[in-house]
Amino acid sequence: MSKIEDARKFYARLMAANAGSADPRLEAVFAEVPREAFLGPGPWTVIAGKGKITTPSADPVHVYQNVLVALDADKGINNGEPFLHAMWIGRLAPRPGETVTHIGAGTGYYTALLARLASPGAVTAFELEADLAARARKNLESYGNVTVVQGDAVKTNLPPSDIIYVNAGVAVPPVQWLKALNPGGRLVFPWRPAERVAFAVLVTRTANGFACDPFMGSWFIPCSGASVAGPTAKIPSRQQAARSRSLQLIADKPPDRTATAIFDDIWFSSRGLDARSRD
Repeated sequence: MSKIEDARKFYARLMAANAGSADPRLEAVFAEVPREAFLGPGPWTVIAGKGKITTPSADPVHVYQNVLVALDADKGINNGEPFLHAMWIGRLAPRPGETVTHIGAGTGYYTALLARLASPGAVTAFELEADLAARARKNLESYGNVTVVQGDAVKTNLPPSDIIYVNAGVAVPPVQWLKALNPGGRLVFPWRPAERVAFAVLVTRTANGFACDPFMGSWFIPCSGASVAGPTAKIPSRQQAARSRSLQLIADKPPDRTATAIFDDIWFSSRGLDARSRD
């Protein structure tokens, strides 16, 4: 086994162990998809805390660690932390044949992982930055189930999706993202209604509505067009945000005393879909 193959396999074992997923395919895809193919030529700039380090060479072994790698340093766009993505993908548990929408695809590395897990299901990857979208399109040419769209996923109607995977911070998810979820569909996004509040939230569309689970801290660059709450919003404290257990559309039901956060079209509730109020 070559040095790079050995590094990929160990990296994949770390990702699967961190995710705690029972699906052996998760480790397999992290081992099979070459991360360096999505980063551009090395050496690479690695983000370490608030600093930046350049890898000592273009040897891809350097990127098989839990590190962010800069894609566009001026805009703060990175190929994100692998541990975080392994946890998110493990929590979503993509199944073969499911349809996936990836918002904020960058150059396509995590799109590729999702595409392998959901194959033969269709994957639509949205990337707002034209240069990154062009790179993603080239990087994903061999993935026959992936379509890359250079465009604004906030202003575009998404395809019906079993999974929506969002890699940009939002104050509140647009209503059309929720409506795009198929029954049983899952949406994971970085919820950042205020600087002090930053959670990864998993939303599941059930027969009774939209269940939500703020399951870990999460920081991403802002999502253009969806990162600022309106002036009348009720912004949650970190504790209130963590207690949120369901999302409601205001058009269907006005906010009540269980509301942990209220926005123009959506409110979050401490009431689970099958549980009593937690206020």
